[in-house]
Amino acid sequence: MTVFLPVAARMDLRRQSVDGVVGRVEEALHVRLDRQELVRKRRSLGGRTDRGTWVRIERRGFERIGPQGWNGTEAAAVLQGVAMPEWYQGVAWREPGEPVMWRADELELLASPSVAKGALVLEDPGLPDAWWAALTASLDALADQQTPRIATPDTVTITQEQVTQTLGEVFPGIAGTRIERWAPAHADLSWANVMGPEFSIIDWEDWGMAPRGLDAATLWGNALAVPALADRVHQERRADLESRDGKLMSLFFLSKIVGPHAYEEDPLLVPARNEAERLVAELQL
Repeated sequence: MTVFLPVAARMDLRRQSVDGVVGRVEEALHVRLDRQELVRKRRSLGGRTDRGTWVRIERRGFERIGPQGWNGTEAAAVLQGVAMPEWYQGVAWREPGEPVMWRADELELLASPSVAKGALVLEDPGLPDAWWAALTASLDALADQQTPRIATPDTVTITQEQVTQTLGEVFPGIAGTRIERWAPAHADLSWANVMGPEFSIIDWEDWGMAPRGLDAATLWGNALAVPALADRVHQERRADLESRDGKLMSLFFLSKIVGPHAYEEDPLLVPARNEAERLVAELQL
């Protein structure tokens, strides 16, 4: 049987030649990227420029671009009180003959690296108290902003219907999945998207309104393989994570780990199952 993938899924930027797109970005933004040190992911690229900035390039199919567009990084430039790299300029274009868009953003080059190379952590990064204070201040400030944007975690617009369906499929014992409070969220707050030891949050393309606790639950869930770190996240974001919305968002995150596509060798699986059992019990009280 032939399987037809979405156009955007047919190309992996880790394996395909990107010389042409990098050249186009360099010409449009009037920079030169360090091509030998490009950070290559499946659908995005990142690299230093010759003027001491950072350029992030992303390829996204039309099926992953909603009516609000996907200029989240540019739109986030107006946020106040949130530690993030300064945005300088951007460019976007359609790939000829394909339902695909490219976007490149030039940003401030940060001194600190990502806390982790991937979304989760397997050992305590030993972050200083100042880092945690900056995390709390930034997430509190973000939640106080106003925006018409809707968050798109995993490039999918988050809705009440999606939350209800996901939780119902994985945790059918929960009665009542209605979200009470929506607030601006980063929507991809993994350990790869926070910098340290000097705190900052990167990759804002999917931010927008989301259920309270989404960001805290994402950071906490990706720390479950390191209990002390997960406990610290819970301590710092207790108000979010202990609210009913926060518990629902914690289960929303955990559903991706313990659900029908659970991977037995996932280091998060055992602690995720334990936490899911606890949360379901608490929500049934």
